[in-house]
Amino acid sequence: MMRMKSTDYKALSVSIVLLLIAICLPWIVGDFALTLAVNMAMFTVLATSWALFSGPTHYISLATAAFFGLGAYTMGLGVDHLPFWLLVILAGLFGAIMAGIIGLATLRLSGVYFVIFTLGLAEMTRQIITYIQNATGQKGILISIWFEESTFYWMLVALAALIFLVGWLIGRSRLGFALRIIGDDEEVARHSGINTALSKVLLFMIPGSVAAMSGAIIAPRYGYIEPLIAFTPMLSFQVVIMALLGGTGRLWGPLAGVIPFSILWELISASFPNQTTLLLGLSFLIIVYLLPQGFVGLLLKIRAKIGDGRGY
Repeated sequence: MMRMKSTDYKALSVSIVLLLIAICLPWIVGDFALTLAVNMAMFTVLATSWALFSGPTHYISLATAAFFGLGAYTMGLGVDHLPFWLLVILAGLFGAIMAGIIGLATLRLSGVYFVIFTLGLAEMTRQIITYIQNATGQKGILISIWFEESTFYWMLVALAALIFLVGWLIGRSRLGFALRIIGDDEEVARHSGINTALSKVLLFMIPGSVAAMSGAIIAPRYGYIEPLIAFTPMLSFQVVIMALLGGTGRLWGPLAGVIPFSILWELISASFPNQTTLLLGLSFLIIVYLLPQGFVGLLLKIRAKIGDGRGY
Protein backbone atom coordinates (compact mmCIF):
# COMPACT_ATOMS: atom_id res chain seq x y z
CA MET A 1 0.00 0.00 0.00
CA MET A 2 1.40 3.42 -0.98
CA ARG A 3 1.90 5.77 1.96
CA MET A 4 1.69 9.52 1.61
CA LYS A 5 4.51 11.66 2.98
CA SER A 6 4.05 15.05 4.61
CA THR A 7 5.24 16.69 1.39
CA ASP A 8 2.53 14.79 -0.49
CA TYR A 9 -0.16 16.19 1.82
CA LYS A 10 1.23 19.69 1.31
CA ALA A 11 1.27 19.28 -2.48
CA LEU A 12 -2.25 17.84 -2.40
CA SER A 13 -3.53 20.79 -0.36
CA VAL A 14 -1.96 23.33 -2.71
CA SER A 15 -3.37 21.45 -5.72
CA ILE A 16 -6.89 21.48 -4.28
CA VAL A 17 -6.71 25.23 -3.60
CA LEU A 18 -5.43 25.94 -7.15
CA LEU A 19 -8.14 23.71 -8.61
CA LEU A 20 -10.85 25.57 -6.70
CA ILE A 21 -9.46 28.89 -7.93
CA ALA A 22 -9.41 27.56 -11.50
CA ILE A 23 -13.02 26.37 -11.21
CA CYS A 24 -14.17 29.80 -10.02
CA LEU A 25 -12.33 31.69 -12.78
CA PRO A 26 -15.27 31.98 -15.27
CA TRP A 27 -17.29 33.87 -12.64
CA ILE A 28 -14.47 36.35 -12.09
CA VAL A 29 -12.97 37.26 -15.47
CA GLY A 30 -14.41 38.85 -18.61
CA ASP A 31 -15.17 37.30 -21.99
CA PHE A 32 -11.71 37.82 -23.55
CA ALA A 33 -9.89 36.49 -20.48
CA LEU A 34 -12.21 33.47 -20.42
CA THR A 35 -11.45 32.73 -24.08
CA LEU A 36 -7.75 32.87 -23.25
CA ALA A 37 -8.35 30.66 -20.21
CA VAL A 38 -10.01 28.01 -22.41
CA ASN A 39 -6.91 27.96 -24.62
CA MET A 40 -4.66 27.71 -21.55
CA ALA A 41 -6.73 24.86 -20.13
CA MET A 42 -6.51 22.97 -23.43
CA PHE A 43 -2.76 23.42 -23.71
CA THR A 44 -2.30 22.50 -20.05
CA VAL A 45 -4.00 19.18 -20.78
CA LEU A 46 -1.97 18.58 -23.94
CA ALA A 47 1.41 19.73 -22.63
CA THR A 48 1.11 17.91 -19.30
CA SER A 49 0.09 14.62 -20.91
CA TRP A 50 2.88 15.08 -23.50
CA ALA A 51 5.40 15.56 -20.70
CA LEU A 52 4.25 12.38 -18.95
CA PHE A 53 5.74 10.44 -21.87
CA SER A 54 8.48 12.68 -23.25
CA GLY A 55 9.73 13.89 -19.87
CA PRO A 56 11.04 10.60 -18.47
CA THR A 57 11.83 8.92 -21.81
CA HIS A 58 13.33 11.97 -23.63
CA TYR A 59 11.44 10.96 -26.79
CA ILE A 60 10.17 14.11 -28.53
CA SER A 61 6.77 13.36 -30.03
CA LEU A 62 5.19 15.62 -32.66
CA ALA A 63 2.13 13.43 -33.06
CA THR A 64 -0.19 15.52 -30.86
CA ALA A 65 -1.99 16.99 -33.88
CA ALA A 66 -2.72 13.49 -35.25
CA PHE A 67 -4.43 12.38 -32.02
CA PHE A 68 -6.18 15.73 -31.55
CA GLY A 69 -7.56 15.59 -35.08
CA LEU A 70 -8.69 12.01 -34.57
CA GLY A 71 -10.71 13.12 -31.55
CA ALA A 72 -12.16 16.12 -33.38
CA TYR A 73 -13.32 13.96 -36.29
CA THR A 74 -14.72 11.34 -33.91
CA MET A 75 -16.92 14.06 -32.47
CA GLY A 76 -17.77 15.56 -35.86
CA LEU A 77 -18.79 12.25 -37.42
CA GLY A 78 -20.70 10.91 -34.43
CA VAL A 79 -22.33 13.94 -32.86
CA ASP A 80 -25.64 13.39 -34.66
CA HIS A 81 -25.78 9.74 -33.62
CA LEU A 82 -24.26 9.34 -30.14
CA PRO A 83 -24.23 11.34 -26.87
CA PHE A 84 -21.45 13.91 -26.45
CA TRP A 85 -19.77 12.26 -23.45
CA LEU A 86 -19.81 8.83 -25.09
CA LEU A 87 -18.02 10.31 -28.09
CA VAL A 88 -15.38 11.87 -25.81
CA ILE A 89 -14.76 8.46 -24.23
CA LEU A 90 -14.67 6.77 -27.63
CA ALA A 91 -12.20 9.39 -28.87
CA GLY A 92 -9.94 8.62 -25.91
CA LEU A 93 -10.20 4.90 -26.67
CA PHE A 94 -9.41 5.42 -30.36
CA GLY A 95 -6.47 7.67 -29.45
CA ALA A 96 -5.07 5.05 -27.07
CA ILE A 97 -5.41 2.29 -29.68
CA MET A 98 -3.79 4.44 -32.36
CA ALA A 99 -0.94 5.37 -30.00
CA GLY A 100 -0.47 1.74 -29.02
CA ILE A 101 -0.19 0.64 -32.66
CA ILE A 102 2.19 3.48 -33.47
CA GLY A 103 4.22 2.79 -30.34
CA LEU A 104 4.65 -0.88 -31.16
CA ALA A 105 5.84 0.04 -34.64
CA THR A 106 8.06 3.04 -33.88
CA LEU A 107 9.25 3.23 -30.28
CA ARG A 108 12.30 1.18 -31.21
CA LEU A 109 13.39 4.31 -33.04
CA SER A 110 15.17 7.01 -31.09
CA GLY A 111 16.41 10.55 -31.43
CA VAL A 112 15.65 12.46 -34.59
CA TYR A 113 14.14 9.40 -36.32
CA PHE A 114 11.26 9.24 -33.84
CA VAL A 115 10.72 13.01 -34.10
CA ILE A 116 10.53 12.87 -37.91
CA PHE A 117 8.19 9.87 -37.88
CA THR A 118 5.71 11.44 -35.46
CA LEU A 119 5.69 14.69 -37.45
CA GLY A 120 5.12 12.72 -40.64
CA LEU A 121 2.32 10.77 -38.99
CA ALA A 122 0.27 13.91 -38.33
CA GLU A 123 0.80 15.16 -41.87
CA MET A 124 0.01 11.76 -43.40
CA THR A 125 -3.22 11.53 -41.39
CA ARG A 126 -4.24 15.00 -42.56
CA GLN A 127 -3.54 14.13 -46.20
CA ILE A 128 -5.53 10.87 -45.97
CA ILE A 129 -8.58 12.64 -44.50
CA THR A 130 -8.27 15.38 -47.13
CA TYR A 131 -8.14 12.80 -49.93
CA ILE A 132 -11.19 10.95 -48.60
CA GLN A 133 -13.20 14.15 -48.29
CA ASN A 134 -12.22 15.32 -51.77
CA ALA A 135 -13.15 11.92 -53.19
CA THR A 136 -16.58 12.07 -51.57
CA GLY A 137 -17.12 15.73 -52.40
CA GLN A 138 -17.16 16.74 -48.74
CA LYS A 139 -15.03 19.70 -47.69
CA GLY A 140 -15.57 19.64 -43.94
CA ILE A 141 -17.93 18.72 -41.13
CA LEU A 142 -20.43 21.04 -39.48
CA ILE A 143 -20.85 20.27 -35.77
CA SER A 144 -24.42 20.81 -34.65
CA ILE A 145 -23.91 21.23 -30.89
CA TRP A 146 -22.54 24.21 -29.03
CA PHE A 147 -21.56 25.08 -25.46
CA GLU A 148 -20.79 28.26 -23.55
CA GLU A 149 -17.08 29.13 -23.19
CA SER A 150 -17.34 28.41 -19.47
CA THR A 151 -18.55 24.87 -20.22
CA PHE A 152 -15.56 24.18 -22.48
CA TYR A 153 -13.30 25.58 -19.78
CA TRP A 154 -14.74 23.43 -16.98
CA MET A 155 -14.56 20.28 -19.09
CA LEU A 156 -10.91 20.92 -19.87
CA VAL A 157 -10.09 21.78 -16.26
CA ALA A 158 -11.68 18.50 -15.17
CA LEU A 159 -9.57 16.64 -17.74
CA ALA A 160 -6.46 18.50 -16.58
CA ALA A 161 -7.16 17.52 -12.96
CA LEU A 162 -7.48 13.89 -14.08
CA ILE A 163 -4.15 14.09 -15.93
CA PHE A 164 -2.39 15.51 -12.89
CA LEU A 165 -3.82 12.71 -10.76
CA VAL A 166 -2.70 10.07 -13.29
CA GLY A 167 0.75 11.65 -13.49
CA TRP A 168 1.05 11.71 -9.70
CA LEU A 169 0.12 8.03 -9.49
CA ILE A 170 2.50 7.04 -12.29
CA GLY A 171 5.34 8.92 -10.64
CA ARG A 172 4.93 6.75 -7.56
CA SER A 173 4.42 3.47 -9.40
CA ARG A 174 6.74 0.79 -10.73
CA LEU A 175 6.03 2.06 -14.25
CA GLY A 176 7.24 5.53 -13.30
CA PHE A 177 10.38 4.10 -11.71
CA ALA A 178 11.06 1.99 -14.80
CA LEU A 179 10.62 5.00 -17.10
CA ARG A 180 13.06 7.09 -15.10
CA ILE A 181 15.66 4.36 -15.55
CA ILE A 182 14.88 4.19 -19.27
CA GLY A 183 15.37 7.94 -19.52
CA ASP A 184 18.76 7.76 -17.80
CA ASP A 185 20.04 4.78 -19.80
CA GLU A 186 17.75 2.55 -21.82
CA GLU A 187 20.42 -0.12 -22.25
CA VAL A 188 20.89 -0.38 -18.48
CA ALA A 189 17.11 -0.58 -18.03
CA ARG A 190 16.92 -3.41 -20.55
CA HIS A 191 19.68 -5.37 -18.82
CA SER A 192 17.94 -4.78 -15.48
CA GLY A 193 14.98 -6.84 -16.67
CA ILE A 194 12.68 -3.92 -17.52
CA ASN A 195 10.47 -4.45 -20.55
CA THR A 196 11.42 -1.11 -22.09
CA ALA A 197 9.26 -1.52 -25.21
CA LEU A 198 6.08 -2.29 -23.26
CA SER A 199 6.74 0.49 -20.73
CA LYS A 200 7.15 3.11 -23.45
CA VAL A 201 4.11 1.93 -25.39
CA LEU A 202 1.89 2.00 -22.29
CA LEU A 203 2.97 5.53 -21.43
CA PHE A 204 2.69 6.72 -25.05
CA MET A 205 -0.95 5.65 -25.03
CA ILE A 206 -1.73 8.26 -22.34
CA PRO A 207 -0.94 11.43 -24.35
CA GLY A 208 -2.53 9.80 -27.40
CA SER A 209 -5.77 9.19 -25.52
CA VAL A 210 -5.75 12.59 -23.81
CA ALA A 211 -5.07 14.53 -27.01
CA ALA A 212 -7.94 12.70 -28.74
CA MET A 213 -10.29 13.49 -25.85
CA SER A 214 -9.22 17.14 -25.98
CA GLY A 215 -9.94 17.25 -29.70
CA ALA A 216 -13.38 15.77 -29.13
CA ILE A 217 -14.18 18.25 -26.34
CA ILE A 218 -12.99 21.31 -28.24
CA ALA A 219 -14.45 20.37 -31.66
CA PRO A 220 -17.89 21.96 -30.99
CA ARG A 221 -16.07 25.20 -30.18
CA TYR A 222 -14.85 25.33 -33.78
CA GLY A 223 -18.34 24.67 -35.12
CA TYR A 224 -16.86 23.51 -38.40
CA ILE A 225 -13.83 21.27 -38.81
CA GLU A 226 -11.69 20.35 -41.78
CA PRO A 227 -8.30 18.60 -41.99
CA LEU A 228 -6.24 21.79 -41.96
CA ILE A 229 -7.94 22.87 -38.72
CA ALA A 230 -8.09 19.53 -36.93
CA PHE A 231 -4.62 18.26 -37.88
CA THR A 232 -2.65 21.48 -37.92
CA PRO A 233 1.07 20.76 -37.25
CA MET A 234 1.29 24.09 -35.45
CA LEU A 235 -0.50 22.48 -32.51
CA SER A 236 2.19 19.82 -32.07
CA PHE A 237 4.97 22.42 -32.02
CA GLN A 238 3.10 24.67 -29.60
CA VAL A 239 2.64 21.79 -27.17
CA VAL A 240 6.32 20.88 -27.30
CA ILE A 241 7.46 24.47 -26.81
CA MET A 242 5.12 25.07 -23.87
CA ALA A 243 6.18 21.85 -22.16
CA LEU A 244 9.89 22.56 -22.67
CA LEU A 245 9.51 26.19 -21.59
CA GLY A 246 7.97 25.14 -18.30
CA GLY A 247 10.18 22.10 -17.90
CA THR A 248 9.40 18.40 -17.79
CA GLY A 249 11.27 17.69 -14.57
CA ARG A 250 8.16 18.23 -12.46
CA LEU A 251 4.52 17.35 -13.04
CA TRP A 252 3.49 21.02 -12.79
CA GLY A 253 6.32 22.15 -15.08
CA PRO A 254 4.33 22.37 -18.35
CA LEU A 255 1.76 24.60 -16.65
CA ALA A 256 4.56 27.09 -15.93
CA GLY A 257 5.18 27.23 -19.66
CA VAL A 258 1.58 27.24 -20.84
CA ILE A 259 0.52 30.42 -19.04
CA PRO A 260 3.24 32.86 -20.24
CA PHE A 261 3.51 31.36 -23.73
CA SER A 262 -0.27 31.46 -24.28
CA ILE A 263 -0.31 35.16 -23.44
CA LEU A 264 2.75 35.79 -25.62
CA TRP A 265 1.18 33.83 -28.48
CA GLU A 266 -1.99 35.91 -28.35
CA LEU A 267 0.11 39.07 -28.62
CA ILE A 268 2.14 37.63 -31.49
CA SER A 269 -0.94 36.44 -33.36
CA ALA A 270 -2.60 39.84 -33.01
CA SER A 271 0.47 41.91 -33.93
CA PHE A 272 2.25 39.66 -36.46
CA PRO A 273 -0.37 37.27 -37.92
CA ASN A 274 1.77 36.44 -40.98
CA GLN A 275 4.96 35.66 -39.05
CA THR A 276 3.64 33.24 -36.44
CA THR A 277 5.50 30.21 -37.86
CA LEU A 278 8.82 32.10 -37.93
CA LEU A 279 8.36 33.39 -34.39
CA LEU A 280 7.38 29.89 -33.23
CA GLY A 281 10.68 28.55 -34.55
CA LEU A 282 12.63 31.36 -32.92
CA SER A 283 10.88 30.65 -29.62
CA PHE A 284 11.95 27.02 -29.82
CA LEU A 285 15.59 27.95 -30.45
CA ILE A 286 15.62 30.47 -27.60
CA ILE A 287 14.18 27.95 -25.16
CA VAL A 288 16.65 25.22 -26.17
CA TYR A 289 19.68 27.48 -25.83
CA LEU A 290 18.73 29.69 -22.88
CA LEU A 291 16.38 27.46 -20.85
CA PRO A 292 17.25 23.84 -21.70
CA GLN A 293 15.62 22.65 -18.46
CA GLY A 294 12.77 25.16 -18.60
CA PHE A 295 11.53 27.31 -15.73
CA VAL A 296 11.59 24.25 -13.46
CA GLY A 297 15.31 23.73 -14.03
CA LEU A 298 15.98 27.44 -13.49
CA LEU A 299 14.02 27.41 -10.24
CA LEU A 300 15.87 24.33 -8.98
CA LYS A 301 19.23 25.96 -9.77
CA ILE A 302 18.24 29.10 -7.86
CA ARG A 303 17.08 27.02 -4.89
CA ALA A 304 20.33 25.04 -4.96
CA LYS A 305 22.42 28.24 -4.92
CA ILE A 306 20.37 29.62 -2.03
CA GLY A 307 20.87 26.34 -0.19
CA ASP A 308 24.63 26.45 -0.78
CA GLY A 309 24.75 29.99 0.54
CA ARG A 310 22.98 28.96 3.73
CA GLY A 311 25.40 26.09 4.11
CA TYR A 312 28.30 28.51 4.39
